[in-house]
Amino acid sequence: MTDRAPPSSASAADAPADGPLLFGCVLDGKGGCSPRSWQESQAWTPDQPDETLWLHLDRVYPGLDDWLEDSLDLNEATADLLLSNETRPRAFRESDHLVTVLRGINFNPGAELEDMIAMQIWCDGTRLITLRRRRLQTPRDVHAELLAGNGPCTVGDLFTALLEQMVAKMNRAIVDMNDHIDAMEAEDEDERDTDEMLSRIADIRRNCLALQRYMSPQHEALLLIQKHPPGWLSEENLADIRETGERLRRYLDDLDVSKESAIVLQDDLNNRTAARMNQTMYMLSIVAAIFLPLSFVTGLLGINVGGMPGLHSGSAFWITVGMLVVLMGVQFWIFRKLKWL
Repeated sequence: MTDRAPPSSASAADAPADGPLLFGCVLDGKGGCSPRSWQESQAWTPDQPDETLWLHLDRVYPGLDDWLEDSLDLNEATADLLLSNETRPRAFRESDHLVTVLRGINFNPGAELEDMIAMQIWCDGTRLITLRRRRLQTPRDVHAELLAGNGPCTVGDLFTALLEQMVAKMNRAIVDMNDHIDAMEAEDEDERDTDEMLSRIADIRRNCLALQRYMSPQHEALLLIQKHPPGWLSEENLADIRETGERLRRYLDDLDVSKESAIVLQDDLNNRTAARMNQTMYMLSIVAAIFLPLSFVTGLLGINVGGMPGLHSGSAFWITVGMLVVLMGVQFWIFRKLKWL
C-alpha cells in the first residue's frame, strides 16, 4: 500500500469539524449550490438527473480509506492513490470514473514555492470528490463562486473550473520570478552584493526545476483527459481543458525562459567577479615584478660577508639608492613598452 503520512501539526490545526469534510455542497445547475453535511453526503442520492454532489475532504482523516472503498466501490490501489502524499500529477479512467492528481502552488504563509500541494480528484459524473492534506486555495475559490451564485453549473464545468484555477495560479509564481530576475538585472552594478544575488539566483533556478517537475506531467495528464474523456465532459468542457493545457504549455515555456535568464545573469555575475579577480591578480603580479629585482639587489647588498664594496664609504648608501631608482625607472619603461601598464 502507498505510504500515508500522519496528520501534521498544520493539518491538525486546520482539521475539519464534520468528519473528514471540509465543505460539501450540491450544485443547483444555475451557478449556485446548497450545503451538505458529512452525514447527509454519505446517504446522498440525486433528486434530479443533472444534480452534482461536491465533497472537499481532508485526506489524512482516519478511516477515510475504508469509506472510499466501501461507499465509492473503489479498489485498494485507487483508494491508496487518492490518499497518497507523494504523487506526481496524472489522470486515468476507470469505466466512466475519472481519477486525476494535480499539483498547485503553495500560497500558505512561510511556504516555499517549490513545495507544491497535491489535490486528488475522483468523479463519476454525479459525485465529485476532491482531497487534500494542506490548505489549498483553488477549491475554496471555486466554492466561493458557487456560494455567490456565479460558479459552475454542471459536474463537467466544476471539474474544468478546478483545472483552470489550479493552472491559472501557477502564472502568479512564474510572473513573480520573472519580475525578480528583471529587478536583479536592473540593479546598479556598483551596489550589487554578488554573494546574495548568486544565492537568490540559485533559489530561482531551484524553483524553476521544482515547478517543471510537476507541471510537465500535469500537462501530460490534461492531454490524456482530452484523449480519453468520460461521457460527462461536454465538448465545451473539453475545449476549456484544451485551452488550459495550452496555457500550461506556455507556462512551461516561460519557466524555460526564466531558467535561461537566471543562468545568463549568473554567468554574467561570475564573469564579472572573475574579471575583477583577474585584474587584482594582474596588478599584484606587476607590483611583484617591480619589486623582485629591487629586493634581489638589496638582499645581495645586505649579506654580512667581508669584501662588500663601499662598506666604509659615506656615500655608498646614496649611490645604492640612486641605482635602485634608475633600475625602477628602467622597469617602468620596459613594462610600458610591453603595454603591461
